[in-house]
Amino acid sequence: MGRLIKTASRKSTARPLAKKPAARNAGNKPKVALALAGGGPLGAMYEIGVLMALDESLEGLNLNDMDIYVGVSAGSFLTAGLANQMTPTEIYRMFIDNDSRVAHKSALKPELFLKPALGEYGRRLRSVPGLLARGLLRYVASPFQRTTMEAFAPLSRAIPAGIFDNEGIARFLKDAFGQPGRTDDFRQLKHTLYSVAVDLDSGNAVVFGGAGQDHVPISKAVQASAALPGLFPPVEIEDRYYVDGALKKTLNASLALEDGAELVIGVNPLVPYDGEAAKRRGKAEMEKLIEGGLPVVLAQTFRTLIHSRMHTGLEKYAAKYQNASIVLFEPGTDDHEMFFTNLFSYHSRKRVCEHAYQRTRSDLLKRRHQLEPVFARFGIKLKVDVLMDEKRTLDGRVFKKRPLSRNQRLNDATLDLRDTVADLERWLTAANALFAWPRGRPASP
Repeated sequence: MGRLIKTASRKSTARPLAKKPAARNAGNKPKVALALAGGGPLGAMYEIGVLMALDESLEGLNLNDMDIYVGVSAGSFLTAGLANQMTPTEIYRMFIDNDSRVAHKSALKPELFLKPALGEYGRRLRSVPGLLARGLLRYVASPFQRTTMEAFAPLSRAIPAGIFDNEGIARFLKDAFGQPGRTDDFRQLKHTLYSVAVDLDSGNAVVFGGAGQDHVPISKAVQASAALPGLFPPVEIEDRYYVDGALKKTLNASLALEDGAELVIGVNPLVPYDGEAAKRRGKAEMEKLIEGGLPVVLAQTFRTLIHSRMHTGLEKYAAKYQNASIVLFEPGTDDHEMFFTNLFSYHSRKRVCEHAYQRTRSDLLKRRHQLEPVFARFGIKLKVDVLMDEKRTLDGRVFKKRPLSRNQRLNDATLDLRDTVADLERWLTAANALFAWPRGRPASP
C-alpha cells in the first residue's frame, strides 16, 4: 500500500492509502522521481549534503538514473546536473569544494552569484531624467490635488529589479552542459527533467521541459527558475519575464506524480524554527526570536509560509495519488544550524553540506524500519553498515584516495578565511553601487 513518509529529526508519519493503478515505464518498472525545492545558496548546500548521503546509503538507487527530475529555484541547478549525468560527487566538487585540491575547470565560484547587475543599474539610471520630468509636470499641472510623494511616485520605476547579475549563471551552465556526454536541450536528455519558474506578468507557473516549453535551453530555464525577486532580475525568454519558481509551489512533486511516478524522493531545505524545542536540547541561539530583529522575523515568516504550503500540498497528493509513496527529507524544526546560517552565505558551504550529510545519515538509520519496506517495493535497500560507520565524512569520502597533509589542512583554513573576506568585499561593492552618496555630500549619520 502507498504511504506518505516524512523523514526528519521529528517523528515521521505513515498513512495507508487505497490501491490505484499507476503508469509504468517501458520496462514495466515503477517510475522513481527526485524533487528538489528551493532555498537559495543555503538550500543548495543542504540538498547536496542530502544527495551525497542518499547516494552512498541506498543500494539500487542511482541518482543519475531517475525516471523524472523536478527542480525549483536552487533545486533546479542540482536536478539539471543529475539529469545531465553529473554524479553527486562531481556536483559537490563543482558547488562546494572548488578550492586548490580540485583542479576542476568548471568549478562554480561564489562570485558568479555576487556580481552586481551593473547593466540593470545603468538602464534604470538612464530612466531617471524622464521619470523626474514626468513627476514635475504632474505636480505643476495640479499642485493642490497631488502630494509631492504622489506626483513623484513614478520614480520608483528607477529602482533596479535585482541586485546581482544572473546572466553569468546561464553562461556557466551552458558551458557545463555543452561538455561531451551532456546536453543543454531538454529533449535530448535520457530522462525527464522539469524546471519550474513563474511568469511575472501572469503569475502562472511555467514548467520548462514540459509540453510547449521543452525547446528552451536548460541553462536558461534554470536561470529563470532561480531568479529570486529582489536578488536577481527577472529572466527574459521569448518576450516573457520569469522569476523564481518557488513563488507558486515549494516542491512541485505533483509534476512527477502526474507523470506516473510511484516513488518521489523529495528534499526541502527550509523549515520554520521551533525555538522551544531547541531550548530543550540546549541548542537555542536566543531566548526569543524577536531578539534577532527584522532579518530573523522575516526568515521565520518566509519559512513558515512555504513549509505550510508544501505540507498542505502533500496532504492533497496523498488523497489524489493513492498508489504513490513520497519520502521527504528536510531539517528538523530545532535545527539551529540551518536556521541561523545566512541564506546567501557561501563561505559556510562546506559546514552546511557536511551538516546535512550527517543529519540525513542519522535520519536514515533511525527510520530504517519504517523506510525499508517502502524502498523494497522499488528494489532499493538501505546500507545499514554504511550508515553505522560514524567515521564517515564528506571530505573523507570525496578525497579518500588523497589524504590531506598538514599544509593542505592549513591551506583549507586560509581558503575559508579568504572566501569569507571575499564575500564581504563583494557585498560591500554591491551595497556601494546601490546606495552610494553623491560626491561632496556626506552621508547622514
